[in-house]
Parts: sequence; C-alpha cells; structure tokens
Amino acid sequence: MEFQDPMSASKLVPLRFGPLSRFLDAGRFRARLLVASVIVSLVILAGCVNSNSSHPDGARAAAGPPAIPVGIFSAEKRDMPYYLTGLGNVTAFNTVTVKSRIDGQLAQVAFQEGQEVKRGDLLVLIDPRPYEVALSQAEATLFKDQAQLQDARVNLGRFTGLFAAKIIPQQQLDTQRALVNQLDGQVRADQSQIDNSKLNLVYCRITAPVGGRVGLRLVDIGNMVHATDQNGLLVITQLQPIAVVFTLPQDQLPVVSKTMAKGQLTVTAYSRDDLTKLATGKLLTIDNQIDTTTGTGKLKAVFDNRDRVLWPNQFVNVKLLLELRKDNTVIPASAIQRGPQGNFVYVVKPDKTAELRPVQVSFTEGNLVSIASGLAPGELVVTDGQDKLQSGSKVEVRSSGPGPGPQNTGAKGQ
Repeated sequence: MEFQDPMSASKLVPLRFGPLSRFLDAGRFRARLLVASVIVSLVILAGCVNSNSSHPDGARAAAGPPAIPVGIFSAEKRDMPYYLTGLGNVTAFNTVTVKSRIDGQLAQVAFQEGQEVKRGDLLVLIDPRPYEVALSQAEATLFKDQAQLQDARVNLGRFTGLFAAKIIPQQQLDTQRALVNQLDGQVRADQSQIDNSKLNLVYCRITAPVGGRVGLRLVDIGNMVHATDQNGLLVITQLQPIAVVFTLPQDQLPVVSKTMAKGQLTVTAYSRDDLTKLATGKLLTIDNQIDTTTGTGKLKAVFDNRDRVLWPNQFVNVKLLLELRKDNTVIPASAIQRGPQGNFVYVVKPDKTAELRPVQVSFTEGNLVSIASGLAPGELVVTDGQDKLQSGSKVEVRSSGPGPGPQNTGAKGQ
C-alpha cells in the first residue's frame, strides 16, 4: 500500500484501497441508475397527464367555434311621424320699451319689477301740475278770443244792413268780414292749444301699451325725464303668446310651403340637449327670402306658453311635424351598421346563424329607423353584439331588444 503526503503542493494522487474502491464505484453506478429511472418515470407520467387534460379542448375544437351571444329585435310594421328639425331662438311676440312723451319729473312708479301687467295699467305718473297750468291759460285765451269773435260777428251784421242801405262802402263791409274770419281762426287755434294741453295731461299717466311682464326699472322716482331720452323707463315683454324663429335648409322650404297649404303644421320646442319637451305650437309663416350666407330660410312659430317655459332669446331645438308616414318597416337604430358599401344589419336566420344584409334607410326618428328596402317585417335583427359577428357566425340569443316607442327627437332624412 502506497501513501503520499497529503500536504504535497506539486501532485495530488488519489489513494488506492483495492477492493474497497471497486465497491464504492459500483454503489455510485447503481445510485445514478436509480435517479435516471425516476426521471424517466416522471416524464412519462407528465406526458400522460398533459394528454388527458388536452383531450376536452380537442373535442371542443372538433365541434366548431362557440355561439356568440347577441341581442335581437323583430322588425315591426308601423306608422312613423316625419319631422324636420332646426335650431330656433325664442323671441317675444311683442317687446315695448316704454318712454315718456313729455318732459317732467317722475312723480310715481306704479309697478314692481317682474310684475305681470295688462294693457292700460298705470305704470308711471309724471308731475301733471305744469300741464294743468298750461291748460288753464289756453282756456282763458280761448274765452277772450271767443268774446272778440262774437263782437266782430255782431258788427258784421250791422255793416251788412248799412251796406244794403248804401250808407257804408263795400270795402268797410269786406274788412269787417275778414276780421270775423281772422278771429274765428284764432279761436280754433286756442281750441287746439287746449286739446294739446289735455293730451299732455294724458301723457303724464304712462300706461301699459301691451300686456306682459315688466323688466327691471330703468329710472328711479324723482328724476327728470324727457321725450328725447334715449333710454326708456322700463321694458315690457309679452310672453303669452310667444314666438320661436328657426331655420331650415332652403331645399326643405318648398315641401313645407306645400304642406302648409293643406293645413296648419305642428311645431314642438325641445331643450338645448334635445331631451326635454318644452312646448307645442303652430307654424305661423315662412320668411320671404333666403339667407345667402347659410342657404337657409327662417320660419316663425307661435306658442301659447301657458307654463312660462319659453323665455326671450332662449335657444331651443325645433321639430316640425311634416306628415305621418304609414306602414314603415321599423327597427332600433342600434341595429344599423355602416360599412364601405353603405348601411347593413345582421339578420338571424332560423338555423341560428347571422347573415349580413345591406339595407336602405328611409329616415331616422329618435332611436328608430325606417327601412326603405332590404328588410321585411318579422325578421330578426341583431341589436347588440355585432362587433363579434361576421356572415355565417353562429349566434345565441341572449335577450331581445326593447321595442320601439315614441321618442322626443325629430326625424332626419337619410
């Protein structure tokens, strides 16, 4: 048996122990063999598990793609109103800026801001005393001139008799007759002055020329007002009835005019968001010219406005009911899809597959669409889930879409 110094730095030679060394080598070989056997068994087991777990997917793949859940609606046949829509502006039927027609001091304010007044109600009183004095002076002048006229007429009668007796010449008679006419004219002028003074007294009482709502007071009591003042005393706005001026494209005006000749047309005003119905009125007239900058024409409608929901200068959406179209094929607007070739819908066939169907839209009213061609009443159209469909896809009916009902928004031609 050979030994080497374990501390030798030049060579490290393994120790040799004879039979013991061979025994140890055989043990290591058996251990490696056992580990390899275990690894192979684990690989086989994993392959079996993977094969078993992938079998259901393979079965499903062989059965085809799953059905796509969709919402559907059955196309209906019904009457639909056809509206023309426009943007309108509410205008007062009458707006009056009340001004003074005479000069004077504001003695009384007989209204409150925001008050509803009727025609003839007292609004403002101007100090009438200067005009009462002027009336008295005019009446005194008239009385004096009437006395002179009476005297001249008596003398004219005398001169006529003297002339007949050839006591006075013709010239003296003519002069007296001219004096009578002159004094008569003066009396008439005095009467006009009296009438003017009485009219000024009437103007001292400023009354409402129209019924309506009073705005903010523009002049306070005690101030001097003049007939030449630019600003008025107050503004009265007539709210009942009230008007709405709206515009329509010039191409639509001929059909509106033709329909107006058959009867009165109904106009409905909606809020700016087009969701709230405000009031219903009647079309009054069409303007006599087209706006060349916009290619539109103005129309005026009148509303009773009993609920005071319309205010001057308010913006509203206007729907003009042109006609009621009979027997339309109607589906929800959510069923309409748009592609390079135009509008289309997905129709659910009896075998639960989807068919892409081109359609022609007649007009839209709210969330309803009238179909001119391409669809028949009773056919099922997809209203939800179209983004996952293509022609021939299998579908599963998830729910039916809501039936079309009356809407507030107006129709638009397509």
